[in-house]
Amino acid sequence: MNDMTFNEHVQALLNIPLTEEQIKQFNDYYHELIEYNKITNLTTITDEEGVYFKHFFDSLTLAKSVDMHKISTLCDMGSGAGFPSIPLKIVYPHLKITIVDSLNKRIQFLHKLNEILGIQDVVCVHDRIETFALKNLASFDLVTARALGHLRLISEMGIPIVKEGGIFVPLKGPHFQEEIDQSVNALKLLKASIEKVDEFELPHDLGKRANIIIRKHKHITGYPRAYHVMTKKPL
Repeated sequence: MNDMTFNEHVQALLNIPLTEEQIKQFNDYYHELIEYNKITNLTTITDEEGVYFKHFFDSLTLAKSVDMHKISTLCDMGSGAGFPSIPLKIVYPHLKITIVDSLNKRIQFLHKLNEILGIQDVVCVHDRIETFALKNLASFDLVTARALGHLRLISEMGIPIVKEGGIFVPLKGPHFQEEIDQSVNALKLLKASIEKVDEFELPHDLGKRANIIIRKHKHITGYPRAYHVMTKKPL
């Protein structure tokens, strides 16, 4: 795949030309992901175009929805192989990233990846999200969740760790409206509201995506509840 094609799409999206170093970082990211994926299942998408656009580019669309220059701390819930936080970190190196994932093999991959990419200020935490959340309430400017679960469930896990006035952004596929409709009560209880929904077409007809921008207005206690309670009695 021609890196410049990816570079051109990123420049068109963000008006930011990638440096040679950043292009190399994405290239190293791709190769390390593919190698590690041979021993640990990180992604079913392994072709170069798919990884660059369905993972890297898709992650960077978040910067079109949120002004990353105003964000200092970002928590990526259930990041898997580092999406969206590591692509964002490559382009916006000032970000202080915390990644939480319940599978230690993914955390080990991310530790190794950060060394290879020469990235600083990325903390990788092996923990269940709801457990981590109770120890880190109202701590982050921005919290992200990509392909993690139903909006109603992930809102209860993500919104409590956002600072008052901060933002929670689930990255979703094309069928997001039904989840929004079913999450009205949850957002109301969590003192948050949807500011906007940004919809994107991935390049090369690789699919539709949506970033749901949720603003937290006030911090309230009591959330998140235990996982079995959240799933049995959703908000």
